[in-house]
Amino acid sequence: MIRKRRRSTAALHLAGDVLATLVAFLLAWYFRFELEIPPLTKGVPDFGYYLRLLPVVLMLWPIVFYFHGLYQPRRDRSRVDLALLILFAVAFATLLLSGIQAWYRPEQSGGTFTFSRGFMAHFVILDVVLVVGARLLIREILQRLRLMGMNLRRILVVGAGNLGKEIAYKLLAHRELGLEVVGFLDDDRSKVGRDFLEVPVLGTLKDLEATIAERQVDQVYVALPPEAHRKMMKLMESMSRECVEVKIVPDVLQYATLRASLEDLDGLPVINLSQVPLQGWNSLVKRMMDLLIAVVVLAVLLPFLPFLALLIWLEDRGPIFYRQERMGLDGKSFMILKFRSMRVNAESSTGPVWAIRGDPRRTRIGSFMRQWSIDELPQIWNVLRGEMSIVGPRPERPTFVQEFKHKVPDYMLRHRVKSGITGWAQVHGWRGNTSIKKRIQYDLYYIQNYSILLDFKILWMTMRSGIWHNAY
Repeated sequence: MIRKRRRSTAALHLAGDVLATLVAFLLAWYFRFELEIPPLTKGVPDFGYYLRLLPVVLMLWPIVFYFHGLYQPRRDRSRVDLALLILFAVAFATLLLSGIQAWYRPEQSGGTFTFSRGFMAHFVILDVVLVVGARLLIREILQRLRLMGMNLRRILVVGAGNLGKEIAYKLLAHRELGLEVVGFLDDDRSKVGRDFLEVPVLGTLKDLEATIAERQVDQVYVALPPEAHRKMMKLMESMSRECVEVKIVPDVLQYATLRASLEDLDGLPVINLSQVPLQGWNSLVKRMMDLLIAVVVLAVLLPFLPFLALLIWLEDRGPIFYRQERMGLDGKSFMILKFRSMRVNAESSTGPVWAIRGDPRRTRIGSFMRQWSIDELPQIWNVLRGEMSIVGPRPERPTFVQEFKHKVPDYMLRHRVKSGITGWAQVHGWRGNTSIKKRIQYDLYYIQNYSILLDFKILWMTMRSGIWHNAY
């Protein structure tokens, strides 16, 4: 239901954005070529060329807005944040449009047609102003309608236990979608009359029909434990006589480790408690991005790699590369490839241990490489082989995996996706000999909230500062 509400709000914003962009396009023509601000020097161009460009604009702008998160409701987004985000999105869309204009040069008498830069400047300014204005207008109208009690969905939660409170908390967190929790029902009479999250317990389950009528309930969320199965059946029978939507939240969701989803097994509903978002289309796009970035990085660095290899070899005449077993996707082991940064047989006397600050096992060139993470560059080969991704949780040695999986809850969930050269935990400083629990929190956040935009954000943070955090 929240998703449906979000889709409706997103569709409303989409319509407003398209309309505002259309008006901005036409006004830009009027201001530039009719009012001549500033005065023209080359005459008025044929409007037909600009009309051909308009469908491209009206398709490109929503796509760019989507990838900038402008169709995802955010309660914490202020007006200033919204305006800045729209400004960046319009600037990026304009950059893409400029590339299209450079490629698309229609023929005209006397040569090729060139779109006016003055027109584009007018359009960008007007578009930002009108889109921001449309967004704020839609927000204001929706808020006023909901304050007037219009377009509200009144929700009753059956069960005031931990699960019921969790449902109420999540619903109350989306008041901007017009959701109102009118109260709880619970068979524990000691709870009747009390408030949870400022929502009252209105009565017991016997009061269901009366409460639905009195409070004008639109939806009922049933959040009862498995042992209350019989009560649930009676409730379902009772609500079948009412004009309300009924939603059952199974208590097994407390065991959900990633995203929970409902699957269909030949007509039989099955709850998947560990749905990974990095599947299907997302997986294909991520793989294509990995290959593209890997090829580009190799092409750029190829002239420097032989020089770096020579420096490694000259220091102690040892091997240039270092291969080490790591655990990746689905717990399968692979051999990670790195430039050797430590002495030959550095762990012969200590066994597998973490690198430490000022580690005496490092070579001189190795110390420099580890500080700037240059020793990780050969892992591009692991990316090309499909064993790793550019972005993802860092792969760990099987010895440490066996230790951590018994100490850190949900540790093995990080192996539901491909390991990465850089990751969300690494750009926040949780790499090397740091807190494993914190690292897992960041890794799971990445898996649960995966998007291509998040990958690009991590790459930007890596290039900006993350490549030298805690690398010993």
